[in-house]
Amino acid sequence: MQRNKISFKGQNIYVGIDVHLKTWHVTTVTESGYKYSFAQHSDAKELFDRLNRKFPDAHFLSAYEAGFCGFSAHYALTELGFENIVVHAADIPTTGKEKAMKTDAVDSEKIAWALKRGELTGIYVKDKRYMDDTNLMRLRQRFVTDLSRQKNRTKHLLYTQGVTYPERFRKNRTHWSHNFMSWLRNEVSLLSEEKRSLVLLCDQVENTRRSILAVTREIRRLSTTDKYKENYDLLASVPGFGLIMSMSMLTELDNNVARFPNERTFVSMLGLIPTCHDSGEKKVSGEKTNRGSKHLGPLIIETSWVAIYRDMELGAYYSNCCQSMKPHKAIIKVARKLACRAYAVLKTKTKYKYEQS
Repeated sequence: MQRNKISFKGQNIYVGIDVHLKTWHVTTVTESGYKYSFAQHSDAKELFDRLNRKFPDAHFLSAYEAGFCGFSAHYALTELGFENIVVHAADIPTTGKEKAMKTDAVDSEKIAWALKRGELTGIYVKDKRYMDDTNLMRLRQRFVTDLSRQKNRTKHLLYTQGVTYPERFRKNRTHWSHNFMSWLRNEVSLLSEEKRSLVLLCDQVENTRRSILAVTREIRRLSTTDKYKENYDLLASVPGFGLIMSMSMLTELDNNVARFPNERTFVSMLGLIPTCHDSGEKKVSGEKTNRGSKHLGPLIIETSWVAIYRDMELGAYYSNCCQSMKPHKAIIKVARKLACRAYAVLKTKTKYKYEQS
């Protein structure tokens, strides 16, 4: 007797994935509400083959939380035909019970049901063409952080060994020069006869410096390429925007500010919009949210400290804000205004003009 082949053609299957390093926990929900859960290796092809056998000819809509794996799982799923989105963990609806009884199965199931109800909005997925450029900028920042730690370790060793600085190195601005490094290697005496630890620390400092220099040269070369030159020249006209700030913004934005419909969405991406908690007669507001780019947000605030000394209007605005709030809060308001101006420069393709201090 001939049997009709089961087909889910024209039907959507909603797939929630809880992504981990070695395993994925998957929950699927059909349009009729049928639930199917399982665990598997962290492999998109294995997932596709399994679901295709279970739901042949179906259209798969999937989602997973943004996390350590970045967008690699997203690219693998979309190449196999999944309509996938990557979701911010805080945007997934949850209940108190789910928080108290959190498991991989619960996480994948609530993603699947929220996806079916249309409650999930995906975050922006980076273009592959800009990924290495972005990683290059972030790598430089990690090298700079490493260098600061290595310098602190070296100074800590000097303090514990009772080393006093000679008169020519009493001021901090004279530290880490060529003469200072030569003094550390050749003239400093520690409590023990050997000073291998100090020599190794000096080697680390110098190696990291060379790495930072190599990365910076590559970033400077990148800024002159056809891919970035036009927008880089525009951003460089904004007060405080140098090589690192300008290229960090362009690489993080995939060199495309047009994906932001207005200034508010752009500033929100930077995490510079104020928080607000209103309940009855009590109203509480903060200077900035915790959401937003962890790379661009701090950079634009650092840039603002430079901008207030170069742009008279921004400097006056900062001084005016300081009359009603503390400086560290006032500078965030300046950063918000500076970010809006950078957005306008890229959007209108017009260089920024300002009255210098």
